[in-house]
Amino acid sequence: MNQEFIGALKEIVTDKGISADLVFTTIEDALFAAYKKNYANATTTAQNVKVTMNRETGEIHVYAQKVVVEDVYDEVTEISIEEAKAMSVRYDLDDIVDFEVTPKNFGRVAAQLAKGVVTQRIREAERTIVYSEYKEKEYDIITGTILRQDKGNVFVNLGRIEGAIGQNEQIPGEEYKFNEKLKLYVVEVKNTSKGAQVLVSRTHPGLVKRLFELEVPEIFQGVVEIKSISREAGSRSKIAVYSNDENVDPMGACVGPKGIRVQNIVNELQGEKIDIIKWSKDQGELIANALSPAKVLSVEVKEDCKSAKVVVDDNQLSLAIGKEGQNVRLAAKLCGWKIDIKSKTQADAIKAEDSKGTDLANETTEDLAE
Repeated sequence: MNQEFIGALKEIVTDKGISADLVFTTIEDALFAAYKKNYANATTTAQNVKVTMNRETGEIHVYAQKVVVEDVYDEVTEISIEEAKAMSVRYDLDDIVDFEVTPKNFGRVAAQLAKGVVTQRIREAERTIVYSEYKEKEYDIITGTILRQDKGNVFVNLGRIEGAIGQNEQIPGEEYKFNEKLKLYVVEVKNTSKGAQVLVSRTHPGLVKRLFELEVPEIFQGVVEIKSISREAGSRSKIAVYSNDENVDPMGACVGPKGIRVQNIVNELQGEKIDIIKWSKDQGELIANALSPAKVLSVEVKEDCKSAKVVVDDNQLSLAIGKEGQNVRLAAKLCGWKIDIKSKTQADAIKAEDSKGTDLANETTEDLAE
């Protein structure tokens, strides 16, 4: 183990971010295994051998260790107190005495035998470091650079590791160009036999949430809270916000001066529309807000089945329902309620029918009574 080898090891420590102690301890373990396999004999067993390596010079020493005892029963592992004292007066009972038993050319032979073990241990340590680093980024935003597309998956460079955007995690219609940078939401980080696996998404509602947290200082500071998000990636998102300070307008904070804050997020999401609504403890008010931009006339809620009947003006019905039912669908997801929308004309007609039915029932009851 020469200076060149030590220099290479230190370079690995710097480049990989691995603990120097871990590297040198790993080598010592590998050298111990090499000695045990090739040199242990009747005078030195693997159980009482210690291998050390100088961290600066790379010098290797093998020591047979013996315990200081009053009466020796095993000469391989024990030494009498008298013999120990003859070597040095500092020794006492139960102390360990080292006898150097380094074989000739052990450094060269051991280095060859240890190479595979050292490489494996360093690789494992690096995997652990990379996994820990990216595990801390789980449920957060990370910037990736597009590398290639293969079998529907988009592979991105995340720095020290490569990630993949699965087909279900891609925004419909979004184009992924080589070397383009994208903000991605880290859905999960797995520790596999091949190392860390990072699953990222462009469709997860968490991406919208984290973009607002990054763009809006009031959210980052905790003054404004994001209470709920519903999203159909690439088309539309709804976000319900609430202010803990009555002097701060939560919707205005999210929109930003001249709409710049929300526009930055819309641009990042390739033009996806975002409805920002005010959250309320009152479920009826929350549902009415969630159906924005439609104007709601009335909301009747049924707490037991978490459903709501909503009435809007006739000219607001299509707006409340949205194209292919998207607006009401997103509103229902946002609130966690089933929403049934009727126009005022439809609601009045149903009420009139119910009223006729009630009158008819009353007349029948009166006839029976007579």
